[in-house]
Amino acid sequence: MATVRSGGPTGATAAPEIDGVALLARVAEARCRLSFADLFGHFGPRIKGFMMRSGASEDLAEEVVQETMVTVWTKAHLFDPAKAGASTWIFTIARNKRIDLIRRRNRPEPDPNDPMFVPDPPESGIETVTRKQDERRIRQAISELPPEQAQIVMLSFFEELPHSAIAERLDLPLGTVKSRLRLAFRKVRDSVGEDS
Repeated sequence: MATVRSGGPTGATAAPEIDGVALLARVAEARCRLSFADLFGHFGPRIKGFMMRSGASEDLAEEVVQETMVTVWTKAHLFDPAKAGASTWIFTIARNKRIDLIRRRNRPEPDPNDPMFVPDPPESGIETVTRKQDERRIRQAISELPPEQAQIVMLSFFEELPHSAIAERLDLPLGTVKSRLRLAFRKVRDSVGEDS
C-alpha cells in the first residue's frame, strides 16, 4: 500500500464526503478494489492525522493506517451499520491497532540465552541409571506403606490432587490426610535415604 500523506483535521480537507457504509458493503460483498481505494483515500489521511495529533510519530501513524486498512479489507463483512457508523468502526480499529503496535514495540525481544529458552542438557547414562534406581526404590518404599498412607501418596503425587480433594474423595478430615502424608514421607525417606 502507498505511503499516506498527513491530512488535516477530520472534515478540514477539500475531499468530498463519502458513503462509508455503501463502500464497506461493496468491499464485504464483492471485494471491490475501487470501493476499498475510495475508503483508503478518504480514511487513510484522517487516521494518520488523528494519530499524529494524539502524539504518535509519523512512522507509527503510517503503520497504524496500513494495519487498520488491511483489517478493514479483511473484516469488512463484520461491519454492522446498525451498531456504528463507518467512521466510528474504522477509527475504533485504528485505535486498537495503535495500542497493539505500541505494546509490540515496548515488549523486549526474547533473549535466546535466557535459561528459560535453553533446554536442559541430555541426561548422561549414569544419571539415567541413577534416576531409574531411585524411582524403583521409591516405588518399592511406597508399596511397603500401610494401604491408607499409600493411597494418599498415590492420589497426591500420581493423580496430583490437592489435599482438600483427597479429603473429600476419601471422606476424611483434612488434618488426617496431611498427617498420613507426613507419616508416609517419613517412612519413604527412611527407606530410600535423604538423597533420593
